[in-house]
Amino acid sequence: MNLENIPTIKGSTHSNKRLGRGHGSGHGKTSGKGHKGQKARSGGGIRVGFEGGQMPLYRKLPRRGFNNHNFRMSYQVVNVADLASVEGNIINRKILVQAGLVRDNKQGIKILGTGELNKAFSVEADKVSDSARTKIEGSGGSVVLITTKSSGESSQPITE
Repeated sequence: MNLENIPTIKGSTHSNKRLGRGHGSGHGKTSGKGHKGQKARSGGGIRVGFEGGQMPLYRKLPRRGFNNHNFRMSYQVVNVADLASVEGNIINRKILVQAGLVRDNKQGIKILGTGELNKAFSVEADKVSDSARTKIEGSGGSVVLITTKSSGESSQPITE
């Protein structure tokens, strides 16, 4: 099957508005733009946040503090229910990448507690939610937290 063989569904395509083709068309004379003014001109219109020359809100509000995004750590999430599809009883970054549950990048891995667990796993992750920890340990498994540097590289694991 090719794209040209796919039938069109009734109502999925609309004809274009033919502007400026006489007042009998319903879009003649001013072409739906009303009379005069900034928004009727070609290239006209006002930018988002413009308040008519008044000092805009985003300039009135104070800016406080500084967030250095170089040290921000973002996480890829894996639910407890997803762990059931993993072979073996040890779960770490390498195993999760092979299973296709996370990507092999510098982001950390966080285990969340959605779903049920019926197998004992030894989980190594950067972060684990409280509900996930209770489910993993309740099924006879263990949790090992890995400390991460600001660049996202793993160092020595810390057991809790």
